[in-house]
Amino acid sequence: MCYVEEINHRELRNNSAQVLRRVADGETILITNHGSVAAVIAPPPNDVLELLSGQGRLRRAKRPSSALREIRRTRSNRTTKEILADVRGKW
Repeated sequence: MCYVEEINHRELRNNSAQVLRRVADGETILITNHGSVAAVIAPPPNDVLELLSGQGRLRRAKRPSSALREIRRTRSNRTTKEILADVRGKW
């Protein structure tokens, strides 16, 4: 049986660098909030991109990043502020 340590959120906040070093070394840690498990911090799998793809949380690029250089730049009559306001919509 494997032992997994539990720490509360305050300890995580106060000692985050130390906790992350332990996780990077292979340890899994349960984070509790008011006595209930709120999160599990564990080392990432060997292939994070494959994991995300398998969960449907990753969309593979259709073209290589070098293709970004082929995008033609154009000048707009609108300011960046106007474009962002249009994209964001009214709150």
